[in-house]
Amino acid sequence: MATTHFGYQTVDEAQKAARVRGVFDSVAQKYDIMNDLMSGGLHRAWKAYTVAVAGVQPGHRVLDIAGGTGDLSRAFAKAVGPSGLVVHTDINEAMLRVGRDRLLDEGTALPTNLCDAEKLPYAANTFDRVSVAFGLRNMTHKEVALAEMCRVLKPGGRLLVLEFSKVAAPLAKPYDWYSFNILPKLGQWMAGDADSYRYLAESIRMHPDAATLKGMMKTAGFGHVDVHKLTAGVVALHVGIKC
Repeated sequence: MATTHFGYQTVDEAQKAARVRGVFDSVAQKYDIMNDLMSGGLHRAWKAYTVAVAGVQPGHRVLDIAGGTGDLSRAFAKAVGPSGLVVHTDINEAMLRVGRDRLLDEGTALPTNLCDAEKLPYAANTFDRVSVAFGLRNMTHKEVALAEMCRVLKPGGRLLVLEFSKVAAPLAKPYDWYSFNILPKLGQWMAGDADSYRYLAESIRMHPDAATLKGMMKTAGFGHVDVHKLTAGVVALHVGIKC
């Protein structure tokens, strides 16, 4: 039996996707307000930086993986204009529904697809940009997902991976205390679910550090990878360019 991690637990690989789905089914309706509370609003700055680095141009085709409530999809849609295309995807139906409805309420209609990043239903060399924000760490086979992202990118296209990373050493202890003491309480207070936010804290610690992820992206087919550490390493933006 092949196993993987679900936070600090070791589980059958076949169970992980369902366990992660349960987490996001639980938090979908409160996802945005919890992001604001957990990060002090910094997630908005991290995403804005990602959009700026992406360099999306009018007419570009963009795939937003694990797009959730649609923050990046909305920004990319403005950048590509009427001649471009942004596809908003997620593996979790509840998150995707919240994002789709939010975008429609704001007057933005995008193709919205339920799909698994490890088995993308798109032809090779289709997109100018692919993004995944705070979703890679939840994927069972990250190397497979990264290879799929590379496959669907056009040569010279960019992959943008925004994800939690390893915080700078002087901040490690207070960050751990906040993550394991405050986050679950916030989750219980706002979403009635402490366990999902405890999983969040654990999944961050189990995610590869910036250097390891850079190596994984190169192995997946990206010829050049830049790493932008943000907020003392709390998050990192990896930018891979397909050869």
